[in-house]
Amino acid sequence: MIFYPAIDLKDGNCVRLLRGDMDQATVFNNDAGAQAKEFAKSGADWIHVVDLNGAFAGKPINEKAVEAIINASDCSVQLGGGIRNLDQVGKWLDKGLSRVILGTVAVKNPQVVRDACREYPNKIVVGIDALNDLVAVEGWAQATEISALELAKRFEDIGVAAIIFTDIDRDGAMAGVNVDATAELARQISIPVIASGGVSSLDDLKMLCKYPEISGVISGRALYDGQIDLGDALDICKKHETKNQINRN
Repeated sequence: MIFYPAIDLKDGNCVRLLRGDMDQATVFNNDAGAQAKEFAKSGADWIHVVDLNGAFAGKPINEKAVEAIINASDCSVQLGGGIRNLDQVGKWLDKGLSRVILGTVAVKNPQVVRDACREYPNKIVVGIDALNDLVAVEGWAQATEISALELAKRFEDIGVAAIIFTDIDRDGAMAGVNVDATAELARQISIPVIASGGVSSLDDLKMLCKYPEISGVISGRALYDGQIDLGDALDICKKHETKNQINRN
């Protein structure tokens, strides 16, 4: 299991929102590059980044901060928020991103996802953000009638690298991760699933590790609040992966 420390960007700052509410943002660091270096120093291989302003605006906004993150370390970086077309996907990958996350456009223009997967194999992640199992888009401001599973199945067998499943009601609330919903989604599709939203303790992480079908986990606020030590989290995930490899052999 891969542990992804998260950097959510609002107005260039590293923040965390409560259930996606831009008016309930807590600033944890005003230097995104420095935050990325801190994660790298603790041993992170990946960093998960969301351009919150971009998610609402429908176009990339925090470009300088994202570039600072990319250039700050050797960590692989995946980015979501406001990326709506193939040109933007290519632009970000050219800047050094390892993967691009497509969320709103996966609902509103799924052909972009298909074209991106064909053009950039293993570089495209689909972000599925759900409230009461129904997908929300446009920075979670707009509800749909599409279930998380229905959306995920639309992208089977086209080369999506992973699906990030976020339970909006848990995100930033430090209320624990929705393990059951995440594991159930992962069992029903062939695309690797990354858990997000509500991961607030090492116990949450250990619980997720009991489900080999879940390939990764994202956490942000718990790291900034000191509820999770990044080094300990990485150790747990690596031991879990080693155990799975032994079992497979």
